[in-house]
Amino acid sequence: MKLLQVPVIDISAFSAGTAEEKQHIARQVDQACRDIGFLVISGHGVSPERIADMRRVSRAFFDLPHAEKARVARPAPDVTRGYIGMEEESVGRLRDANAKAGDLNESLMIGPVDLPPAAYAFAPEAGKHFAPNLWPEQPAELREVWSAYYREMGKLAQTLMRIFALGLGLEETFFDDKIDRHISRLRVRNYPAQIAQPVPGQIRAGAHSDYGSLTILAAEDRPGGLQVCNAEGVWVDVPIVPDCYIINIGDLMARWTNDTWVSTLHRVVNPPAGSGEDSRRQSLVFFHNPNYDAEISCIPTCRAEGEVPRYQPITSGEYLRNAFVTTQN
Repeated sequence: MKLLQVPVIDISAFSAGTAEEKQHIARQVDQACRDIGFLVISGHGVSPERIADMRRVSRAFFDLPHAEKARVARPAPDVTRGYIGMEEESVGRLRDANAKAGDLNESLMIGPVDLPPAAYAFAPEAGKHFAPNLWPEQPAELREVWSAYYREMGKLAQTLMRIFALGLGLEETFFDDKIDRHISRLRVRNYPAQIAQPVPGQIRAGAHSDYGSLTILAAEDRPGGLQVCNAEGVWVDVPIVPDCYIINIGDLMARWTNDTWVSTLHRVVNPPAGSGEDSRRQSLVFFHNPNYDAEISCIPTCRAEGEVPRYQPITSGEYLRNAFVTTQN
């Protein structure tokens, strides 16, 4: 039966498990990615203390006056670094060009914290994927905490990509050389408590799919949360399970798999009227993106003999550049 709700999968046995245990996990993940494009993972190995540190320093940043946050404002639409203020972005615009209202959140984002050799990072075809990060002066420890978390997410993403490879009938290390210089983004979104009534059609984050290979999300169980559109076209809540991460695949993984796996529409809805301060919500989001020169073309195991791929090959870097610019107001 096709999954219509987001499953919870324990991946703890993958790193040191037997071949049979790895395949069992990979089969569960494969079904989730085929049916709904989302899963919740336990046994990921990231300490609760590291997540708590990220939440603490990020909340302190967003509590700063707007003028202070704006000192590290995103410099240009094609530079995925820095602060983006309330209603300055509409993530739904990539799927719906008529999406007008800006999203009801603010965010801060960084890219790679450990650069590859300069000849690769600053080659013409690299574009701005290795642009310098914009670090706020306050809180003073933010840079250290975020850098450590970014590295931790990179390791978890590699494990997940190995699970993906087995789930797709490939060698476990199939994706390793396509993500060893990844251009991922770490972004924290702050959804302030809603005091004023939103304009008609305006929500915390419009319906969209993510752009890259996969997303690792640590969310809070607060009013006005994440929903995913299932195979029957019904919006269902994504469960918030303590000490677990929400994982979803993005457009590049869907293209890699010839849409065998689905990059599912999801959104963040408004809290019920009158929720007050309890509706403030913060999401730690790691958007894992392959190397900018990784070719995204149909994986052989995802295409029947004689079947024509749905998409022309494209590099990760080119696809992402187009997506970043489209979502800006």
